[in-house]
Parts: sequence; C-alpha cells; structure tokens
Amino acid sequence: MEKLPFRTFVGVDWGDREHQVCAVVEDKPRQRRFEHSGGGIAALVSWLMDLCARHSDEVAIAIETPHGVLVDALLEHGFAVFAINPKQLDRFRDRFSVAGAKDDRRDALVLASSLRTDPHAFRRLSPENPLILQLREFTRAYRNLEKENRRLSNQLRAQLNRFFPQVLRLSKAADEPWVWSLLERFPSPNKIRHAHHRSVERILREHRISRVTAVEALAILKSPPLPVTEGVVEAATQHVALLLPRLRLVSQQRRHCEQHMARLVNKVAEAEDAQPGPKHEHRDVEILLSQPGVGDIVAATVLAEAYQPLVQRNYHALRTSGGIAPVTRQTGSSHTVGMRYACNQYLRQAFHWWGSSVCFHETRARTLYKAHREKGQSHARAVRAVMDRKLNILVACLEGGHLYQADYASQERP
Repeated sequence: MEKLPFRTFVGVDWGDREHQVCAVVEDKPRQRRFEHSGGGIAALVSWLMDLCARHSDEVAIAIETPHGVLVDALLEHGFAVFAINPKQLDRFRDRFSVAGAKDDRRDALVLASSLRTDPHAFRRLSPENPLILQLREFTRAYRNLEKENRRLSNQLRAQLNRFFPQVLRLSKAADEPWVWSLLERFPSPNKIRHAHHRSVERILREHRISRVTAVEALAILKSPPLPVTEGVVEAATQHVALLLPRLRLVSQQRRHCEQHMARLVNKVAEAEDAQPGPKHEHRDVEILLSQPGVGDIVAATVLAEAYQPLVQRNYHALRTSGGIAPVTRQTGSSHTVGMRYACNQYLRQAFHWWGSSVCFHETRARTLYKAHREKGQSHARAVRAVMDRKLNILVACLEGGHLYQADYASQERP
C-alpha cells in the first residue's frame, strides 16, 4: 500500500452550521469546532497552518463532500484534500465502535485515521475549473427546469381533461408553446365555438406549426364538449390561466440555460488551447460532440459532471460514476450482478439520453441493443450495455486525438 507523504492527517466532519475538525499530529488527536462562516473558515485555516508550521503541503485533509466553499478554501491554501463516500465512512466507523455509536467528534477522528491507514479508499481533489463550475450549475438548473416543466404540463393536462380534452388531441402532453397561445386566446369550448380559422392560422404561423392546418384544428376543437356540472369550466379555466404564465417562464429560462451552456462549452473548448502540454489535432470538446447520439445538452452535462475523468482518459471512472458499470456480489455458490445505484445521477441521465439516441441512429448500436433485449433484458439495461461500448470508443478517440469515425468503432480498449 502506498504511503502518503504527509505528517499531519486531518478529518473534517462538515455541517451547515459548524465543522468538527480532528487533526492527528504524531499520533495525538486534537479536536476543534469552527463555525460555517467567513471568520470560522479563516480560523480553521489559521489553526491548521499553525499546526503544520506553515507547511501546508505536509497536511492531508479528509472530508465527505468533494465540493463547497470549505473545500475551495482548503485547496486555495495548498492543503491536500481527499474526499470519501459517506457510505464508506460508515464502514470505517465500525472500527471504532462495535455498538454503532456516532457523533461529530468520532466522525472527524475516523476520517483522519482512515486517510492515514487506507488512502486508496479516498479520492484526491483538485481546484475546480471556473468554467466547469459554471457549466455544472447551469446543467443542473436545466435539469430542474425540465422537471418543473413536466410537473406544470401534467397539471395543465389534468385540467384540460376535466373540461377541454379536444386540445390534447392536438398535443398529448400539452407542453408546446403554440397550445398555450391557443388556450390564452380561446380558453374554453364556448370561446372556441365562435373562433375564425384565420385567428387559429395566425397562431400556427407564429409558432411555425405545419403538421395541422387551421381548419383541421378547429374541426377538432369544435367537436362536442364534455357534459360537465355547473362551475367546472369556470374553475378549470381560471386554473389554466394561472398555469400558462408559469409554463412560459420556465420555457424561457430553459432557453436561456441552453444558450448559456452552449457559450460555456465553446469557452471550455477555447481554454484547451491555452493549456500546456502536447496539442492534438482536435479538442476534447470536438471529439465528444463528434460521437453519435451526443447533442449540446448531453455534451454539456458530461463535461460538467465528468470533466476530470475525461481529461485523465479514465474509462473505468466514467462508467462507474455514470452508473454504467454493474455491481457484482459473489459469495460461496451465490453470484449476482446488479445495477449500480451509487453514482452521479445527473451523469447517469445524460448517458441514458446518449444511449437511447444512438440506438436509433447507428446500426451497430441498434444491433447490440436488440441482442440484449432478446435476452429478456430491460430497455435501461440494454442502453447501459450500448453506453459501455460507447464510452470505450470515446476514450479511445480522446487518447488518439481524433474525431469519431465508424472505422474506429472496432478499436476498443481491452
């Protein structure tokens, strides 16, 4: 086992209000508690500097979270910071108490001691690239806005089912802006009854809808309405009027996120040229975007959530952090292989979108997908098998510095 070149080992049990810190110096633990504030973090850094006689490169710090203001402050002052999964920390805790006792002081001591004895279980952190930090915030905000859009669309759909289901024959999910404009202009069956086809045609033209004509839309909307009790139409119409502005706001914010993510991805690509080291013919961002099934949103999410594994060309880290690598459990005659749940959920979703898309656009991926489906595996399991191969190819392209080509698809990593 590799021995870390540090003299002081520190465990930080971080919290929203206070941080419990344990520093092990020459086998003697020293405990302190600091507030989660500007002054508290400054006092923590000053205390650590005094312990190591201003030699911050001799201090190794273990913490459960890989990011945050505390991690940034420690990295900025030259300390070596290592992260560990809370579930792993729970296993290390059993070394110190068979009764399952738990408190902040004990957790800080467990972190410091475990880093000294089992460094291979920790992951060393490095300062965040400011562009990647911004990109991560926008990709996660975009994901949250998608959830909000789906939630509001489902509410709108439920209200339309109460009194105006004809609209859902034009848009099943009721999540299209032209449908919202239509409902703002004609909010109920009574209003649409007197509508002229030119008014509907104007809405369709503004939103560039060509799959249905104004005459066809009116024929559907003017079909016999549902027989509802008195007051239902008025109540549901008012509810729809409250939902539409919120749907438009979420849609506008999603477009803003998409545009900002595209600009940040371009900046990341341009920043690659300024980095020292050998230059490849193609940038990493270009290579990622050249992969079949990768669009702007998937590329932005993969860069934001897996930038370090991409830079390191670490195929195993990519498939593990994205939930592609399965979990094997074997004991005696029992042997099971299951889905990996402990992973980055944002990256898992991006890989699922990527795999689902490539299955419909590439013959070899579609063949592999069908082969797994014929074995009785689920859609998600078959997509993960396709993505395992795609990540293999991506890393091979990154190592070779070339864009994706079908001829290279067979040149996979062992």
